[in-house]
Amino acid sequence: MRRSHVTTVSLLAALVLAACTNAKDVLEPSAITPPAASAQPAQPLSAAPGTTTPATPTPSSPATPATPANPAQSAAALSKTRLQIAPIVGASVEAATPLTSELQTRARQRGITLAGSADQAATHVLKGYFSTMTEGKDTTVIYVWDIYDPAGNRLHRINGQQKAPSVGGAEGWPAVAPATMQAIADQTIEQFAAWLGGSAG
Repeated sequence: MRRSHVTTVSLLAALVLAACTNAKDVLEPSAITPPAASAQPAQPLSAAPGTTTPATPTPSSPATPATPANPAQSAAALSKTRLQIAPIVGASVEAATPLTSELQTRARQRGITLAGSADQAATHVLKGYFSTMTEGKDTTVIYVWDIYDPAGNRLHRINGQQKAPSVGGAEGWPAVAPATMQAIADQTIEQFAAWLGGSAG
């Protein structure tokens, strides 16, 4: 009986992630969180507010990507990359500003060239979808990044959540500190670089 329930939840999570290419689907936390009636979900991204799964690392933990077999090859792949960051969907301007600024800073540190919105030479496009959940004194930012090639084919997906104390007792985006968005940006670029290095290897 337990196994059947976990399978059902896993299928629901897979269907939700498959539907995330539509921007409207990710603006509400319910788009990537199962209804409250579903107990003990198996996927960290689809965990109900307040639910913890100690045995499974959460995406808010520092990422420890696998080291590519050939670091030189990985560095070469990063140096050839021209990353275009698409407008952020779902986040307020105040929240998106420190996010995009940190994305740019961290990308340059990793040797990734950034491409402008009109740059036809971009090799990858990073498109992000964001939403928030506030519960008690904490606010969780849920994010999904899709990586596309210039032709619009999705190559990879990065997703997770970052939980932090709410700012000033507010809810939603006003409760999200710039440091929370910067942490998401850091993790995103690290995971992007690790994926790019792995695919190059």
